[in-house]
Amino acid sequence: PTPKQKINQVKMFGKDNIDIVLTGDTYDDSCSEAVAWCESQNGTFIHPFNDPQIIEGQATLALDILNEAFGGFHYILLPIGGGGLMSGVGSVFKSLSPDTCVVGVESTGTASMKAAFDAGKPVELQQLDTFADGIAVKCPGDLTYELCSKYVDDVVTVSDDETATAILALIEQQKLITEGAGAVAVAAAMFNKVDGKGKKVACILSGGNIDVTILSKVINRGLMKAGRSTELIIEMIDKPGQLKEVSALIADLGANVVSVHHDRGGEDTDINGCYLRIAMETRNWAHVEQIEKAISDAGYHIVHRQNIG
Repeated sequence: PTPKQKINQVKMFGKDNIDIVLTGDTYDDSCSEAVAWCESQNGTFIHPFNDPQIIEGQATLALDILNEAFGGFHYILLPIGGGGLMSGVGSVFKSLSPDTCVVGVESTGTASMKAAFDAGKPVELQQLDTFADGIAVKCPGDLTYELCSKYVDDVVTVSDDETATAILALIEQQKLITEGAGAVAVAAAMFNKVDGKGKKVACILSGGNIDVTILSKVINRGLMKAGRSTELIIEMIDKPGQLKEVSALIADLGANVVSVHHDRGGEDTDINGCYLRIAMETRNWAHVEQIEKAISDAGYHIVHRQNIG
């Protein structure tokens, strides 16, 4: 679904003289409906990416970057949806900074340009799966595919969890709020999708339209991906002092317990057995492993760890 933030921003431009119609489940659905409406109303359809003038306008971003380059970049990473931004920026960089490696970044669940590159022509994905709705396009344009084929050196993909981690890092370290599509370039740099160590890398943050409701979920996913929010399920004997001992082990290692759930188990557990589900705030995965070792060394059996790292 379209984030409410984007809907509100469109309304802001039109004040009270604009009607917004939400249709379909994807950009491609809404695009087809918009084209049909323009034809029925004798209107003019402005394509969001497969249009020469749109591409030219987006190309000016590359000029701004190069004006601040201070010697140039080894890599420039930017998101790909339909390919308009990439077409414009890629053409400028290959003209004015040909040694810069131009890399497009897509979500793993919406990699339509990568699929087009592999097929040698634009192809339509059967389904889209990502919270980065700004780059969720089933099929790139014929014009953008042609230009990207000419100017793009590589296309890489990032998972939603990697994107969530990048959004969290941008909030904490740079005080910037980005939507999913706006953070995929940073995610590619953070998770070594290119060999950027010791090199100058430019990442384009292409949008900040993210709802507060989904932002909280994204932050939680980012915390889990980084090993900073972890849940353990521990099997133990149901007797006094067990919870106190486990909590003390965790606290002594500097983690913070945020929730505890005690379950006496079911038919498959020992009569005097139980499970302790404990959620913690931790520093990183190395910290989590240190805590797990301490718990195991104390004689407890960890049966599950929440793990998306």
